[in-house]
Amino acid sequence: MQAPEAPPGSGGADGTMERDVWDERYAGPELVWSGQPNKFVFDEVAGMAPGRALDLGTGEGRHAIWLASLGWQVTGVDFSQVALAKAAALASSQDLSITLLLADIRSYQPAPGAFDLVLIAYLQLPWPDFEPVLHRAAAAVAPGGTLLVVGHDIENLSSGYGGPQNPAFLHRLPEIVAAVPSLTIVRAEQASRTVPTEAGERVAIDTVVRAENRPPTASA
Repeated sequence: MQAPEAPPGSGGADGTMERDVWDERYAGPELVWSGQPNKFVFDEVAGMAPGRALDLGTGEGRHAIWLASLGWQVTGVDFSQVALAKAAALASSQDLSITLLLADIRSYQPAPGAFDLVLIAYLQLPWPDFEPVLHRAAAAVAPGGTLLVVGHDIENLSSGYGGPQNPAFLHRLPEIVAAVPSLTIVRAEQASRTVPTEAGERVAIDTVVRAENRPPTASA
């Protein structure tokens, strides 16, 4: 369910129509998205010690595969079987092992405290669906672990390039920060990202939130 350019369509309560749309979109032989990690994911994660990682909305697995190449034990979750098949093939071609789960992120329940890194990169859902995903993602972060959320910011609609044109699918920084009160916010900003185009470089505006599961500070 990664969708930097178009939000999911409407569908039934089980997401069947949405899943069919995404399966069709992923059906071609070429990658829909870049095979490289997003700039902000790279910047925040590259220096971390490998552990257990959860990639929510993994799509074709670009971040899951990159994390595995760094030594992480990765679980990628998506509701498109076609996307997961491409992710599995890509991982196999690089002799990398990742666990791929077919599930709708809106109902998927990760094990509490099970992951040293929980990544949500360009998962586009309307806020009523996205907020409970954030709650469950925060609960899945192990002590000392990190939640990283990256996606198109609402300011991108008026001041940036590309991304969904429906504001319902764009991130609002204060909402995301407020949705993870159990974690300590390390980074929360609207960050600019250069996008190469045929007409030259353009700038996209993303939301970047990094939060950590730090132990409470002892009172004096």
